[in-house]
Amino acid sequence: MIGWFGGKNEKPLPKELGPLGAAIGGALEIDFLSLEAEALAGQPAMPLPRSGPFIIAAYGEVSLDAATVLSRYYDEDHRMVQVMSTSGQPGDVDDISFYQPWDSVVPAGQGEWNRWTGPDGLIGQPTYDADGILYSRFWGEGPERTPLVEFVEKVDDGEAQRSIHQTCMLYYRSLGSTREMLLINVERDLDLGQSQAGSSVEFLIGYGLAPADVRRV
Repeated sequence: MIGWFGGKNEKPLPKELGPLGAAIGGALEIDFLSLEAEALAGQPAMPLPRSGPFIIAAYGEVSLDAATVLSRYYDEDHRMVQVMSTSGQPGDVDDISFYQPWDSVVPAGQGEWNRWTGPDGLIGQPTYDADGILYSRFWGEGPERTPLVEFVEKVDDGEAQRSIHQTCMLYYRSLGSTREMLLINVERDLDLGQSQAGSSVEFLIGYGLAPADVRRV
Protein backbone atom coordinates (compact mmCIF):
# COMPACT_ATOMS: atom_id res chain seq x y z
CA MET A 1 0.00 0.00 0.00
CA ILE A 2 3.04 2.27 0.13
CA GLY A 3 2.62 5.05 -2.37
CA TRP A 4 -1.18 4.87 -2.53
CA PHE A 5 -1.56 8.13 -0.66
CA GLY A 6 1.47 10.05 -1.88
CA GLY A 7 4.97 9.56 -0.61
CA LYS A 8 7.80 8.75 -3.02
CA ASN A 9 5.48 8.05 -5.97
CA GLU A 10 3.73 11.43 -5.75
CA LYS A 11 4.38 13.63 -8.81
CA PRO A 12 5.83 17.08 -8.09
CA LEU A 13 3.55 20.04 -8.55
CA PRO A 14 3.98 21.93 -11.86
CA LYS A 15 6.50 24.75 -11.56
CA GLU A 16 5.00 28.24 -11.39
CA LEU A 17 6.72 30.36 -14.02
CA GLY A 18 7.18 34.08 -14.55
CA PRO A 19 5.31 37.14 -13.28
CA LEU A 20 1.90 35.45 -13.61
CA GLY A 21 3.00 32.43 -11.57
CA ALA A 22 1.43 30.04 -14.11
CA ALA A 23 2.61 26.55 -15.07
CA ILE A 24 2.96 24.87 -18.45
CA GLY A 25 -0.30 22.97 -18.93
CA GLY A 26 -2.09 25.44 -16.69
CA ALA A 27 -4.51 28.14 -17.77
CA LEU A 28 -4.98 31.88 -17.74
CA GLU A 29 -8.39 33.53 -17.94
CA ILE A 30 -8.27 36.59 -20.21
CA ASP A 31 -10.99 39.25 -20.27
CA PHE A 32 -11.05 41.29 -23.49
CA LEU A 33 -14.22 43.27 -22.71
CA SER A 34 -12.30 46.49 -21.98
CA LEU A 35 -10.36 46.09 -25.24
CA GLU A 36 -13.58 45.58 -27.18
CA ALA A 37 -15.03 48.79 -25.73
CA GLU A 38 -11.88 50.81 -26.42
CA ALA A 39 -11.57 49.55 -30.00
CA LEU A 40 -15.26 49.98 -30.79
CA ALA A 41 -14.78 53.05 -33.03
CA GLY A 42 -11.91 51.47 -35.00
CA GLN A 43 -11.44 48.71 -37.57
CA PRO A 44 -8.93 46.11 -36.32
CA ALA A 45 -6.57 44.43 -38.77
CA MET A 46 -8.00 41.06 -37.73
CA PRO A 47 -10.89 40.01 -35.48
CA LEU A 48 -10.32 40.91 -31.85
CA PRO A 49 -9.56 37.97 -29.55
CA ARG A 50 -12.41 36.57 -27.50
CA SER A 51 -12.50 36.35 -23.74
CA GLY A 52 -11.91 32.92 -22.26
CA PRO A 53 -9.27 30.45 -21.14
CA PHE A 54 -5.72 30.51 -22.47
CA ILE A 55 -4.01 27.12 -22.06
CA ILE A 56 -0.26 27.48 -21.62
CA ALA A 57 1.77 25.24 -23.95
CA ALA A 58 5.17 26.89 -23.44
CA TYR A 59 6.95 29.63 -21.52
CA GLY A 60 9.76 31.88 -22.73
CA GLU A 61 11.97 34.37 -20.94
CA VAL A 62 14.83 36.75 -21.68
CA SER A 63 16.63 39.44 -19.68
CA LEU A 64 16.66 42.48 -21.97
CA ASP A 65 18.85 44.46 -19.58
CA ALA A 66 19.72 44.64 -15.88
CA ALA A 67 16.26 45.96 -14.98
CA THR A 68 13.93 44.45 -17.62
CA VAL A 69 12.74 40.86 -17.99
CA LEU A 70 10.54 39.82 -20.93
CA SER A 71 8.27 36.85 -20.15
CA ARG A 72 6.01 35.12 -22.66
CA TYR A 73 3.27 32.52 -22.22
CA TYR A 74 2.35 30.65 -25.44
CA ASP A 75 -0.63 28.49 -26.37
CA GLU A 76 -0.91 25.81 -29.09
CA ASP A 77 -2.08 28.41 -31.63
CA HIS A 78 1.13 30.45 -31.17
CA ARG A 79 -0.73 33.27 -29.44
CA MET A 80 1.15 34.81 -26.55
CA VAL A 81 0.65 36.76 -23.36
CA GLN A 82 3.69 38.99 -22.93
CA VAL A 83 4.71 40.47 -19.58
CA MET A 84 7.41 43.06 -18.88
CA SER A 85 8.81 43.16 -15.34
CA THR A 86 11.93 44.04 -13.40
CA SER A 87 12.54 40.57 -11.97
CA GLY A 88 10.40 37.98 -13.78
CA GLN A 89 9.12 36.81 -10.39
CA PRO A 90 5.44 36.07 -9.54
CA GLY A 91 3.44 39.24 -8.94
CA ASP A 92 5.99 41.55 -10.59
CA VAL A 93 4.04 42.97 -13.57
CA ASP A 94 5.00 46.29 -15.18
CA ASP A 95 3.25 45.84 -18.53
CA ILE A 96 1.10 43.12 -20.08
CA SER A 97 -0.07 42.57 -23.65
CA PHE A 98 -1.57 39.93 -25.91
CA TYR A 99 -0.38 38.99 -29.42
CA GLN A 100 -1.77 36.68 -32.08
CA PRO A 101 -0.26 35.60 -35.44
CA TRP A 102 -1.45 37.63 -38.44
CA ASP A 103 0.75 36.74 -41.41
CA SER A 104 4.02 35.09 -42.36
CA VAL A 105 6.50 35.60 -45.21
CA VAL A 106 9.34 33.27 -46.26
CA PRO A 107 11.93 35.33 -48.20
CA ALA A 108 13.54 33.48 -51.11
CA GLY A 109 17.29 34.00 -50.95
CA GLN A 110 19.63 36.66 -49.62
CA GLY A 111 18.30 39.37 -51.91
CA GLU A 112 14.83 39.04 -50.44
CA TRP A 113 16.23 38.96 -46.92
CA ASN A 114 18.07 42.23 -47.61
CA ARG A 115 14.76 43.75 -48.71
CA TRP A 116 13.34 42.97 -45.28
CA THR A 117 16.26 43.20 -42.84
CA GLY A 118 19.16 44.77 -44.76
CA PRO A 119 20.58 48.29 -44.11
CA ASP A 120 17.73 49.81 -46.12
CA GLY A 121 15.21 47.08 -45.34
CA LEU A 122 11.48 47.46 -44.77
CA ILE A 123 11.66 46.43 -41.13
CA GLY A 124 12.90 49.33 -39.05
CA GLN A 125 11.66 52.15 -41.27
CA PRO A 126 9.64 54.97 -39.58
CA THR A 127 6.40 53.54 -40.98
CA TYR A 128 5.21 50.19 -42.28
CA ASP A 129 2.39 49.78 -44.80
CA ALA A 130 0.65 46.43 -44.24
CA ASP A 131 -1.53 46.14 -47.34
CA GLY A 132 -2.97 49.62 -46.88
CA ILE A 133 -2.91 49.69 -43.08
CA LEU A 134 -0.24 52.19 -42.02
CA TYR A 135 1.67 51.67 -38.77
CA SER A 136 4.20 53.98 -37.13
CA ARG A 137 7.40 52.75 -35.52
CA PHE A 138 7.12 52.36 -31.74
CA TRP A 139 10.83 51.86 -31.01
CA GLY A 140 13.30 54.55 -32.07
CA GLU A 141 12.96 58.17 -33.15
CA GLY A 142 13.79 60.21 -36.24
CA PRO A 143 13.21 59.86 -39.98
CA GLU A 144 15.95 57.27 -40.55
CA ARG A 145 15.71 53.52 -40.32
CA THR A 146 16.30 52.24 -36.77
CA PRO A 147 18.42 49.13 -36.09
CA LEU A 148 16.33 46.11 -35.20
CA VAL A 149 16.11 44.75 -31.66
CA GLU A 150 17.84 41.39 -31.19
CA PHE A 151 17.74 38.88 -28.33
CA VAL A 152 17.76 35.15 -27.60
CA GLU A 153 14.69 33.79 -25.85
CA LYS A 154 14.82 30.57 -23.84
CA VAL A 155 11.56 28.68 -24.47
CA ASP A 156 10.40 25.71 -22.36
CA ASP A 157 7.47 23.51 -23.47
CA GLY A 158 7.63 21.20 -20.47
CA GLU A 159 9.63 18.55 -22.31
CA ALA A 160 12.52 20.44 -23.88
CA GLN A 161 14.12 23.87 -23.83
CA ARG A 162 15.05 25.77 -26.99
CA SER A 163 17.02 28.93 -27.69
CA ILE A 164 15.22 31.18 -30.20
CA HIS A 165 17.16 34.04 -31.77
CA GLN A 166 14.80 36.92 -32.58
CA THR A 167 15.28 40.08 -34.64
CA CYS A 168 12.27 42.39 -34.42
CA MET A 169 10.66 45.81 -34.60
CA LEU A 170 7.43 47.06 -33.03
CA TYR A 171 4.90 49.33 -34.77
CA TYR A 172 1.55 50.77 -33.74
CA ARG A 173 -1.54 52.67 -34.91
CA SER A 174 -4.54 54.21 -33.17
CA LEU A 175 -7.61 52.01 -32.88
CA GLY A 176 -10.54 53.76 -31.26
CA SER A 177 -9.22 54.93 -27.89
CA THR A 178 -6.49 52.27 -27.73
CA ARG A 179 -3.53 51.16 -29.83
CA GLU A 180 -3.09 48.21 -32.14
CA MET A 181 0.48 46.93 -32.13
CA LEU A 182 2.26 45.21 -35.03
CA LEU A 183 5.27 43.12 -34.05
CA ILE A 184 7.42 42.11 -37.03
CA ASN A 185 9.75 39.32 -36.00
CA VAL A 186 12.38 37.09 -37.61
CA GLU A 187 12.85 33.89 -35.59
CA ARG A 188 15.65 31.32 -35.79
CA ASP A 189 15.85 28.19 -33.64
CA LEU A 190 19.51 27.99 -32.59
CA ASP A 191 19.17 24.42 -31.33
CA LEU A 192 18.09 23.20 -34.77
CA GLY A 193 21.03 24.93 -36.45
CA GLN A 194 18.77 26.79 -38.88
CA SER A 195 20.34 29.21 -41.32
CA GLN A 196 18.63 32.54 -41.92
CA ALA A 197 17.32 31.18 -45.21
CA GLY A 198 15.31 28.64 -43.22
CA SER A 199 13.62 31.31 -41.16
CA SER A 200 10.57 33.44 -41.82
CA VAL A 201 9.25 36.93 -41.15
CA GLU A 202 6.35 36.71 -38.71
CA PHE A 203 3.69 39.40 -38.23
CA LEU A 204 1.77 39.51 -34.94
CA ILE A 205 -1.06 41.83 -33.94
CA GLY A 206 -1.25 42.81 -30.30
CA TYR A 207 -3.02 44.95 -27.71
CA GLY A 208 -2.18 46.20 -24.26
CA LEU A 209 -4.12 44.80 -21.32
CA ALA A 210 -4.61 45.75 -17.69
CA PRO A 211 -3.20 43.34 -15.08
CA ALA A 212 -6.77 42.74 -13.86
CA ASP A 213 -7.72 41.45 -17.34
CA VAL A 214 -5.47 38.40 -16.93
CA ARG A 215 -5.63 35.96 -14.04
CA ARG A 216 -4.34 32.48 -13.34
CA VAL A 217 -6.96 29.76 -12.95
